[in-house]
Amino acid sequence: MRAALRQAKIAGDLGDAPIGCVIVHDGSIVARAGNRREFRQDATRHAEILAIRAACRKLKSWRLEDCDLYVTLEPCYMCAGAIIQARVRAVYFGAADPKGGAVVSRNHLFDLEHNHRVLYTGGILKEECSSILSDFFRELRKSKKELAE
Repeated sequence: MRAALRQAKIAGDLGDAPIGCVIVHDGSIVARAGNRREFRQDATRHAEILAIRAACRKLKSWRLEDCDLYVTLEPCYMCAGAIIQARVRAVYFGAADPKGGAVVSRNHLFDLEHNHRVLYTGGILKEECSSILSDFFRELRKSKKELAE
């Protein structure tokens, strides 16, 4: 999760929501990414999607059955769907997302019947994952307020 937090920091430094993700295969990180929605003006550029794409390229397979995904924020519906489709073995997330989380907060997509079952654990380094987000958005609101004055 610390590697995912480093990716989140990079995303935040680029002006994007500080969410980071890494994918691990056989004990080694095979893909890492941070959010790039704002940076690329593309709604699909979530950290999980970018990391899944990179892992598929690296492993030369769309099936990531022996991979575990670590992400700083609970996956949304789009990312949870991609995780299921990529057949990721397990997801470990930091902070819950009460507004858009599709794993435990707003829905339980991984618990529904699909062609693949994803294991999941939340709350890993929860405070650090939460604080990087809350600090980022506090500064963003402060900057917008200063610009408006």
